This record gives sequence, C-alpha cells and structure tokens, in this order.
Amino acid sequence: MRVLRIALVTPFPPLRGGIARFSAHLLEVLREDGCCVDVVGFRALWPRFLLHGRLSDPVPAAEGSLVLYNPLTWFVAAGELKKNPPDILLVAYWGGFLAPLLFVLRRLSGVRTVALLHNMSSHEPFFFEPMMRLLLARSLDGAITLSDTVSREAEAAMPSVPLLSLTHPLYPPEAPLPPQESARRELGLCREDRVLLFFGYVRPYKGLDLLLRALEEIQSSVPSVRLVVAGEFYEDPDGYRSLAERLGVSDRVLFLPGFVSAERTAILFAAADCCVLPYRSATQSGVAELAKGYGVPLVVTPAGSLPDAVSSRTRGVVASKCSAPAIADAITELLQREREEGAAAEGEGAAAEGWQEFGSRAGAFLRRLAGGEE
Repeated sequence: MRVLRIALVTPFPPLRGGIARFSAHLLEVLREDGCCVDVVGFRALWPRFLLHGRLSDPVPAAEGSLVLYNPLTWFVAAGELKKNPPDILLVAYWGGFLAPLLFVLRRLSGVRTVALLHNMSSHEPFFFEPMMRLLLARSLDGAITLSDTVSREAEAAMPSVPLLSLTHPLYPPEAPLPPQESARRELGLCREDRVLLFFGYVRPYKGLDLLLRALEEIQSSVPSVRLVVAGEFYEDPDGYRSLAERLGVSDRVLFLPGFVSAERTAILFAAADCCVLPYRSATQSGVAELAKGYGVPLVVTPAGSLPDAVSSRTRGVVASKCSAPAIADAITELLQREREEGAAAEGEGAAAEGWQEFGSRAGAFLRRLAGGEE
C-alpha cells in the first residue's frame, strides 16, 4: 500500500479547546495507520484584543504558520503547499469563518481538500453563514463528519461532496484519576456532597444559566447538591455569579474560571457524580467524550447529537427539553440511581479502540479520494 502524504491543517496544543485536543489524537492515529502527516498548524486564531477581558488566562502562542485572522498567512501557506504538494489536505472546520481559508488553500495549491467537519455552522449567529456554506462546497473534494447531525446538514448543503460519517471517539484520561475523597478534599468539597460538573468553555449556547436555574429547583430535594464550574469564560463570570446569588444558590456553586490543566481535569472528574451538558444547541461534544473516558455519568439536553453520547454502555440521562425544569428532572433522576444499577461506563480501553478505528476509516477514505489504494 502506497504511503499517503497528508497535510493536516488545524489548531494544535498549546492552543486550547476541543479542536486542538482532537487534532493531537487524530495526528497520532493517522500516523499509526501508516500515513505520512505534515502538520500545518495555527500560530493564533483570534486577535488578542478581541479576547482581552474574556479569558482568565493569556492565550498561549503556538508554533504554526497560519493566523486565522491574517489572510496573508493563508496565501503563504497555499504557496508552500503548491511548491511541495501532499497527496491530500485535511482541514479542520468548525464555523463559516473558515470557508475563505479552505477556498484559498484549495484553489491556490491545487491539492485535493477534505474538511473535517466538527460543525457545519458557527455556534453563535453568523450573518454570512449561508454564503460561507456555498463557498465551502466549492472548495471540497470530500468531508468527514463527527455526528449524525452534521452529516445530515452536510448532505443537504453539499449533496455532491463525498462524505464519510464517523463518530467522535472517547478521550482517554489525560492524567491518573485520584480517589474521589481526596479529589473532593482538594476542591474544598465534602465526601457526602452530590457533585455536578460543568466543564469547558463557558459560552451562551452552552446553557450555564439554565443549569444554575435547574440547581435552584433541585436544592430542596437534594440538599447536598453542589455545582463546580470549571473552564474559561467567554463572558464576564460576574454575570453568572450574580445570577447564582439572585437564585439563592451561590453557596452551592464553586466557580473555577481559567484554563484547566490535565492534572486539574483529572481531579475535577474524580470529584464529580456527573457531568452536565445543559447546551441550548450542539452537534457533538468533546466534553461528553472526555467525561465518558473518565467513566463519569452524563446529563445532556436533546440538542443535536448529544443524546448519542448516552449509549447502552454509558450511564447517563437525556433531559426531555433544553430547559431548566427538564435539566433539573434529569439531574434528579441520575442522582437517585444507585451506581450499581447503571451499565458499566466506557473507559480507557474503549477510548483506544475508538481512536484506532477512527484513524483506520479516515485513512482509507483519504486514500480513496487521493487516488491511492485502500
């Protein structure tokens, strides 16, 4: 079998977020599948002045050549790809603002291009999104999706583009999981507490306000309930603190704003009775796969393909609606279940198998589109 040479265009650590985490695992499994992968990373995604005051910690600088907000770097990257062309480009895509970049890379380099579609649309409203979808369709020779929701959107928007539908694999634990009691002691929580975890970026569509309102509803029936909110805020955290005070639950909420290290992530999931995803909208979620990798039960809303995260092998509850009362009912149901009654949670072994299968299927699809052998 001919070795397939891929140029992987995506954010990588030390840039933060689910896309960068996913890309690091993807790079590893594609290479394990026998592909030669050249990294075309991003030095920065957003201007620092746009993030000033929104993130608790400075955004780290990466070693990539691309700057998402600087089109000059797109043309330089396209020129380099044209001079030394790979067999195929694989480009991460998570919103319409990336469509012009894909168009430039495809048209100027002449290299067949596949989009890895984390999302078809931006989470927040974007006026030019329909135009960007048209531009995206003109730039692609194929696409890989991570959820049924995105697959349906891609088929409707780009019916002539070859599509591979995959699912987001579990993330293996990033650090050893400490005992629950010591993890809770580290966070200032009690052994008897029923601990809910909201993890990751805090953005409007993720519904933290709904979770705080749900907490108000269940505090009388579950007196020991506590909520830990850990991650970087894209909004002023004081707005959520004020809401918690107005709802009378501020003494039950532990806000931990800022970047969460791998070691701290393990402590948070070890302390949690469940991880709650109260999202208003979603396609799939890396947070859900991270929780499943740690064996932590889930409460999710019926947004997008989130219900798919609660499988026969995963303890969890899907709320009936994307609303505070429905989220409260789902949390109460989960907390009332005895752990012994739940199905065995998926964990590190399943995570390794899932990533290997993802890499194998993605590699075969890319070889076919590049004209190589499978």
